[in-house]
Amino acid sequence: MTNDIKWLISREIPHLRRYARALLQNAEAADDLVQDCLERAIRKRHLWRREGSIRSWLFRILYRIYLNDQKQRGRSKSIPIEEAHLQSSLPRQEKRIEVLDVAEALDRLPVEQRAAILLVALEGMTYDEAASTLRIPIGTVRSRISRGREGLLALGIPSPTAARLRSVK
Repeated sequence: MTNDIKWLISREIPHLRRYARALLQNAEAADDLVQDCLERAIRKRHLWRREGSIRSWLFRILYRIYLNDQKQRGRSKSIPIEEAHLQSSLPRQEKRIEVLDVAEALDRLPVEQRAAILLVALEGMTYDEAASTLRIPIGTVRSRISRGREGLLALGIPSPTAARLRSVK
């Protein structure tokens, strides 16, 4: 593998980790997911045609692995015991509570809506980039984000927070 591809991939690792942690809400599982993604990307580097960004290509790999894992395992909501202790002792500051509420509400959305919202709102991808990453039409991305926002509002996430998720890029 050439050094330029290694460098391009290494620049995306923090973004992949953040997205994986947002999807899984478990640091250890997220790191495993990123590791699987990186291994697959290195093994299949010949498939990246240098069209579009490497970020979209890597996120597509990560998301596909995530979906496959979810199908195989089903969704488990158990929290590792070491993380349960940390969560019980976290400070109850207003912003922290809002973040936890949003994370919990996002986790209750369908996977497709959550994935689209996280790519745009958390990773800062444009709708075009998110569509490319998820391999769906841009209209579908917009629809999933719109339905996701409505779902967040229905789950009690305040309008200003849900509204921040709607900025078109």
